[in-house]
Amino acid sequence: MAKKEKKQSNSSIEETLAGLEKTFGKGSVMLMNDDISSYDEGVIPTGSIVLDLALGVGGLPRGRIVEIFGAESAGKTTLALSIVTQAQKLGGTAAYIDVEHAIDPAYSKNIGIDLEKLLISQPDSAEQALEITEYLVRSGTIDLVVIDSVAALVPRAEVEGEMGELQIGLQARLMSQALRKLAGTIRKTNCTTIFINQLREKVGVVFGNPETTPGGRALKFYSSVRIDLRRVEPIKSGTDIVGSRVRARIVKNKVAPPFKKAEMDIIFSEGISKESSLIDLGVEQEVIIKSGSFFSYGDKKLGQGKDSVRRYLKEEESLAEEIDKKIRKTLSEK
Repeated sequence: MAKKEKKQSNSSIEETLAGLEKTFGKGSVMLMNDDISSYDEGVIPTGSIVLDLALGVGGLPRGRIVEIFGAESAGKTTLALSIVTQAQKLGGTAAYIDVEHAIDPAYSKNIGIDLEKLLISQPDSAEQALEITEYLVRSGTIDLVVIDSVAALVPRAEVEGEMGELQIGLQARLMSQALRKLAGTIRKTNCTTIFINQLREKVGVVFGNPETTPGGRALKFYSSVRIDLRRVEPIKSGTDIVGSRVRARIVKNKVAPPFKKAEMDIIFSEGISKESSLIDLGVEQEVIIKSGSFFSYGDKKLGQGKDSVRRYLKEEESLAEEIDKKIRKTLSEK
């Protein structure tokens, strides 16, 4: 007996969609071309042109979960604060969930954050932190939420328990539950949510990578972007250490090709140096010409030594902006 070929007409598909919308609400099921084609929800720049390029879309995607992780003093909080600055420059509202109770207002202001427009919370437990996060995301009025950090999220049972009392898997279960609830809402409200995380080492691992991140596997799964930050070398001014050279590796990226790398300078009193990134990328793309220790842009001499050129470009904002545009134009033509 020959099998009957079943073909659905456009009208029958429309009837199916109409029935589903009647039962579950408008937008519950749709044709992919109606709403989701390519990534066009917009981005929040990171404050570093080299990292924006490595991310593939010009910054962090809106309406997605992002994990920034690394060892201590690798620049995780500085990067997050830089992203907050960029969100504010775009006219957005940002919230900072300071679980570690360690945010420095003076440093935040130096980076460029408008403290009067930054929402901040210092919760007492993991449950409170994640509930506040959910409320902010659901409000639809927040563009960016930063949770600093996952490792510092202490479940209420652990806070109220005795020292030394084992609370196995509580944090991981809590994170899994929270992310299940948050993922869809974050997408609908277009609120980028950044989780800062630390590195830990697995006990007894002889072969393979012993490094892991706290909070279980849920965050790795739900994150659209994961950025691994590593300190490369100190930055010196004479004999004084004034900052750190940091390498960012995009270990997961759902909106562009992953595994790209970017190196940037973090100056202790200023945060991410946009000017250092412009110099590095400008030389690489031959927009800025380096001859020995001297740098020039077109007919204009910028100075001798990277540090002096960085300071010069910081003072000459219009020139730095011009170089930025020239670099982006050069890259877009390739």
